[in-house]
Amino acid sequence: MKTNIPLHIRHLRSGLHSAVRLFGGILLLVTTITLLHSAPMKKPTDSEINAAVVNYLLFDSSVPSNEIDIATKDGIVTLSGTAPNLLAKERATMIAEATKGVRSVVNTILVEPVKRTDDEIRSDVEAALQADPVTRSYEIKPTVVLGIVSLRGAVESWQEMQLAASVAKGVKGVKAVTNELTVSHKITRPDSEIAAEIRTILKRDVWIEEPLINVEVKDGSVTLSGTVGSVAEKRRAESDAWTAGVKAVDDEDLRVEPWAMAGSMKRENDVVFRSDKEVEQAVKDALRADPRTRPFDVKVTAADGLVRLSGTVGTLKAMHAAERDAKNTAGVWRVRNHLKVRGPAPITDETIVRNVKAALVRDPYVDRYEIGVSASNGMVRLAGRVDSYYEKIHAGDIASGVNGVTSVLNSLTVDFPDYSYYSWPYSWYDNAPYYYNFRPSWWKWPHADDAEIKSDIEERFYWSPFVNADDIKLSVVDGVATLTGTVGSRREFNIATESAYQGGAHRVINKLEVQ
Repeated sequence: MKTNIPLHIRHLRSGLHSAVRLFGGILLLVTTITLLHSAPMKKPTDSEINAAVVNYLLFDSSVPSNEIDIATKDGIVTLSGTAPNLLAKERATMIAEATKGVRSVVNTILVEPVKRTDDEIRSDVEAALQADPVTRSYEIKPTVVLGIVSLRGAVESWQEMQLAASVAKGVKGVKAVTNELTVSHKITRPDSEIAAEIRTILKRDVWIEEPLINVEVKDGSVTLSGTVGSVAEKRRAESDAWTAGVKAVDDEDLRVEPWAMAGSMKRENDVVFRSDKEVEQAVKDALRADPRTRPFDVKVTAADGLVRLSGTVGTLKAMHAAERDAKNTAGVWRVRNHLKVRGPAPITDETIVRNVKAALVRDPYVDRYEIGVSASNGMVRLAGRVDSYYEKIHAGDIASGVNGVTSVLNSLTVDFPDYSYYSWPYSWYDNAPYYYNFRPSWWKWPHADDAEIKSDIEERFYWSPFVNADDIKLSVVDGVATLTGTVGSRREFNIATESAYQGGAHRVINKLEVQ
């Protein structure tokens, strides 16, 4: 971290030079460390934050940046304007929340979807809930008034509530979702037991700086206080706190401060070294907490940070979820996913094709495209044309959630690959700012030389609350970005790679060392 040492301090240091030499440099070392820790970190101005959010939205093809207005005051970002669907509105919030310096996000964007009757929307929401392998077992009754969906019924956990809402939000025509679901199997647990479990969950989560968060529980209600480095981390902590027995979570006293971001000297190293048995148990606990993976017996083995997943799951989406859960566990360096997808009963290819097509038609992003679907022994192939890489990957994800699909061959062609930033939108139910780059090997960024690419990558590093740019050395030659230096975690390693691609690199060579 860079710091400006005041003139009078420099004079003081000079005057003590002989004494420092006498004590073998110890005094100089102590003085320097004290100055670095006490020096204030420069906060981005509102105008800088605003420009960064505008830039992120501009190059994200999942949101209509031209229709969204952004205003920032005291680090609070207000989003207004219109969006064609609820997913795009929420994606805009998530982009803003993952920007350095943002303290809070107020989203007043109006959703103006395609015009559909309430009966049509309700019918599709019911179909989507029944088609999803997990939510089909829930006792949920949706109602729709003027495009606003209300979910009523009972589920067994807060995570299941979020999953049901996520499924409903993915139906075209939905303007908003009111989640009135109740948790039927409430568990009574001692407050001390709940608090201990939440602290353990936070410690195991690679996206959380657990020592900076305080946890208090009273009568099943959780209060989180302390400091986090971004709004995204705050939202993540709130999600982690919803463990069994929790009635409510209050995170109002959890402050967002720039010094708590990755790389700050006040922030402790987030690498957690554990024994293989501890890593295995942490991954198993994460799988049990995820509604997508909970019903299945996934075998977890760990050796020196390498986790292997084996066994069977019911859907391709569950297989992906299991890998994601393992990667989000502190102490995990790599994941080998050897899971097999086997449903409870055989499903014909004809039924799979029909169900995938129905799911694509219900979706607000890709419903307008003529996507060809074929299947052979559970392997689904998608063919046709879409306008962006986001839509291509989104269509593949929809297909992966259909019963009977064992793999997806995504042959969709992108008509307008004129973006410098392709990303898969993470959802906070899915619990990971997860990026997938599907950039073809022939792609060359137009009108960008090495200096421009280097500048754009450095900007991405600066605005990410998860990357410490001071410890990363960057060079760009013929569009190839090379990263050297050190990072504090595998998470930071991966995000640095993605940030380089987002900044326009044709290829990224990551030589960063994880300390």
